[in-house]
Amino acid sequence: MTSFVLTTDLFVDGFDAVGYTAAVAMVVIALIYLGLLLISAGHDPYGHHRHTVSGPPRAAQPLHVVILMPCLNEETVIEASVRRLLHTPDRYLSVIVVDDGSDDATSEVVRAIGDPRVLVLRRELPRARQGKGEALNDALRVVRRHFGGIDPTRVVVGVVDADGRLDADAVVEARRAFEPARVGAVQMGVRINNRVGSLLARMQDMEFVIFTSVFQQGRRNFGSVGMGGNAQFVRLAALDVLGAAPWSRSLTEDFDLGIRLNATGWTNEYWGRASVHQQGVTSMRRLVRQRTRWFQGNLQARVMLGSIARELSGKARADTLWQVLSPYLLLAGSFLTLSFLISLLLVLVNLMRGAFQPWGWVITAYLLAFGPGYVYAYLYWRVERSEGMSLLRSIGYSHLFVLYGLLPGIYGWRALGREISGRSGWAKTAREAEPCSRAVHTEETPS
Repeated sequence: MTSFVLTTDLFVDGFDAVGYTAAVAMVVIALIYLGLLLISAGHDPYGHHRHTVSGPPRAAQPLHVVILMPCLNEETVIEASVRRLLHTPDRYLSVIVVDDGSDDATSEVVRAIGDPRVLVLRRELPRARQGKGEALNDALRVVRRHFGGIDPTRVVVGVVDADGRLDADAVVEARRAFEPARVGAVQMGVRINNRVGSLLARMQDMEFVIFTSVFQQGRRNFGSVGMGGNAQFVRLAALDVLGAAPWSRSLTEDFDLGIRLNATGWTNEYWGRASVHQQGVTSMRRLVRQRTRWFQGNLQARVMLGSIARELSGKARADTLWQVLSPYLLLAGSFLTLSFLISLLLVLVNLMRGAFQPWGWVITAYLLAFGPGYVYAYLYWRVERSEGMSLLRSIGYSHLFVLYGLLPGIYGWRALGREISGRSGWAKTAREAEPCSRAVHTEETPS
């Protein structure tokens, strides 16, 4: 019996040692990757081009900008978004609102705006509601017909969500971003416009700011800048390289598009001088539902692993593989979180029983978990200090943000279950009504 107990104890100790080593290794690898991105983010790979451009964009061969706005039952927010786009008269700007089979008055609201630069493309069932990618591909066919006689390198197709509010100078900045001939796609920053009124929306705003400040900025040096579903701009010539239907049917068609564009020879650029402001989700239930869809879409990107290995090289290939595999790493990391919570519970139980407990490990665990949060706090404070945020408050938010980062342990497994069971249908995320300012002047100009 004694021999059996000793063997069992050795097995448990060995299992704990392996688990501890694996946990430390995963955390260290993640911190090294974060460090590399931070270092890379501080270096401009294009000779500080975006910081030295001044004055209006070059006027020779004007760049036509076409904004696609895919919509499904968006009558509460679509008018304000379209009016914001049309605020500055621009004869080379067009907007195509893609009504993907709405049951409400989305199309009627847009037509009532009465600006000749706006076109409503109404999709009817059964072709409608086949995913955002299919709606965008349908609109792209219209763009190709309308601009068939123009050099496709001088046509840029943008994608803005129905609740998206582009900065007033975003179209001007888009033209500046595309001045280098090598740039095939540009992703602008994303901000959450209701971050003040909701703590959950504040966490989403931190998520986007930190992602663009660290990951997107750093990936400019890796050649692996990704495209988001909001405020992405792509040359028509780059889309043509991807074929008749460049957007996939994936739940994250934007993620797929960014990867495929990086393999074409065009350069994906992140342009932080302008942003789109979108509505954050204020309900935890709706947030989990939304992020489950995003996570499942990232899981679906596994089908691209072969093409990534073949068509990309160097840092771009390594970082893109990391991006595609990261959902699986997050799922594995959720076991570490569970293990930590169990260990903490056992410590508390033993403490209540009066048993001696060493606490040195708590400091190490805190530094590993919340240490990067101080970097996040500084990055976010630099952006929000103009709005009156103190560094101390930003540090407080960063601690909540670290906890917010544990949510993939909930929606990640839900997404995996849906993917395994073959379920991929989704209802859109419901919007909250926003006031539309009629004071916005929409001067009509010929297209």
